[in-house]
Amino acid sequence: QVQLEESGGGLVQPGGSLRLACAVSRFTLENYAIGWFRQAPGKEREGISCISPSNGKSAYGESAKGRFTISRDDVKNTVFLQMNSLKPEDTAVYYCAAGNPLGCLLGSVDHHGMDYWGKGTLVTVSS
Repeated sequence: QVQLEESGGGLVQPGGSLRLACAVSRFTLENYAIGWFRQAPGKEREGISCISPSNGKSAYGESAKGRFTISRDDVKNTVFLQMNSLKPEDTAVYYCAAGNPLGCLLGSVDHHGMDYWGKGTLVTVSS
C-alpha cells in the first residue's frame, strides 16, 4: 500500500521560507512520480512540482517557478519542497501525492495523474 506523510507546514511571514517534507516508502520512491499540490479555500487544487522516479527529472507549475525547489533524498526516502520568498497567496494546504511518472517526465504537474495522496500540511503566510 502506498502511503505518504507530509510535514513541515506552519506559519511564516511574507518573504520567509519553509521546507516541506513528504515521507514515502522505498518502493514508492522508485516507482512513482511524487508531486506537490496545494489547495486554498474556495480554489481548485493546483500543481506545484513533481519529480520522476527514474532520472529525478522535475517539473514546476507557473506559481512555483523561480521560488520553489523540489528534491529527494534516496537514503531518507523523502521528497522535499523548499519554498522561498513566500507570499500571502501561497497560503494553502499542501499535499504530496504519488502517481504515474509519465506526466511528470513530460513536464506536467497534473493532479489527475496522481493515485495516492497524503493528508496535507497547512502553510500560512501572514504577518
